[in-house]
Amino acid sequence: MFDKRISIFTGHFGSGKTEVAVNYIIKLAERYSKTAIVDFDVVNPFFRTADARENLEARGILVLAPLYANTNVDVPSMPPEINMLFEKKEYRVVFDAGGDELGAKVLSTYNESILKDDYEMYFVINTRRPMTLSEKGIEEMILEIEASSRLKVDRLVNNTNLLGETTAEDVLEGSRIIDGISRKLGIPIGFTSSLRTVLEQLPDDAGVPKLFLDKFIKLPWE
Repeated sequence: MFDKRISIFTGHFGSGKTEVAVNYIIKLAERYSKTAIVDFDVVNPFFRTADARENLEARGILVLAPLYANTNVDVPSMPPEINMLFEKKEYRVVFDAGGDELGAKVLSTYNESILKDDYEMYFVINTRRPMTLSEKGIEEMILEIEASSRLKVDRLVNNTNLLGETTAEDVLEGSRIIDGISRKLGIPIGFTSSLRTVLEQLPDDAGVPKLFLDKFIKLPWE
């Protein structure tokens, strides 16, 4: 991880992709002087990268979110500054893309520029969510995202969790399911992510890095 200029994170509702994307860009900012994160999720008003804006900007990370995000405007538009990030190659960029067909279509708007760049697309999976409980459900979701975004998923992320109730056994069970879909589709596993207290209980998995998460995104009821 951390070797591509553009890292795209997508995943179904409840996968925790935004939390993963935020933690990922923070780790990038420890390595590179110019970093940016773009919130492409125009659909979901609750799990916004903008929730963590103050923390990210304090670390020198450029944050771009849909115009009018977190307001009562029905269809937010994307800021024009996104095009600048394709021109300024000194930036390391994270795209937090919506995990449904509409969100992926927003990502597809920039398909041509992305394909010309040095990028990688991650699909974040929480096997404790209804739509991604099984290999079949995960495969269907991946194919839908790929078709809508016109981009291929390069790596899978095991982010299996039950929020604060997550155990090491939950993550290991998620790993078993995701290993199966990885072999079937020929998509490697990029990393496993969870809170440090959980990941430290897991055995080292050769070739699969760990991303220790801190909590930055507030849930709707918090």
